[in-house]
Amino acid sequence: MTYQLPPEIDQRVQSQLALGIYNTPAEVLNDALDALDERNQERQAIQEGIDAWRAGEPQDLDQFDAEFRAK
Repeated sequence: MTYQLPPEIDQRVQSQLALGIYNTPAEVLNDALDALDERNQERQAIQEGIDAWRAGEPQDLDQFDAEFRAK
């Protein structure tokens, strides 16, 4: 499947390729999507903590931190 990226996104991909860390645009995009997945998981964990706090089920910070880092 082929995608046409907007010029500003393509330029950002090309800039990453120019650094020599990545060999293909797919590698750049895969790494970017991995980072996005990680960020979304962190947001979800934070939201779960907020929801538990609002429900009156606070968790010890050290316990939360240990579980969060394990994920």
